[in-house]
Amino acid sequence: MTSKEIRDLSPIEITSKIREIRESLLQARLRKQTGQVEKTHELRSLRKDVARLETILRQKNKPAPVAA
Repeated sequence: MTSKEIRDLSPIEITSKIREIRESLLQARLRKQTGQVEKTHELRSLRKDVARLETILRQKNKPAPVAA
């Protein structure tokens, strides 16, 4: 997912997307341990997607600065 696509989502949708990706990351890790993964680069991209989602979620939940 791109950052622009993520920014269009609501915080609830972002949270559910994080859960989905973490679940698929867990499955990929298990397959890697058993030697069934053919595309090991997908693990890295899934980790980056989770980080991107969490960063944008934190930015959305951050309160707006108060003007003094």
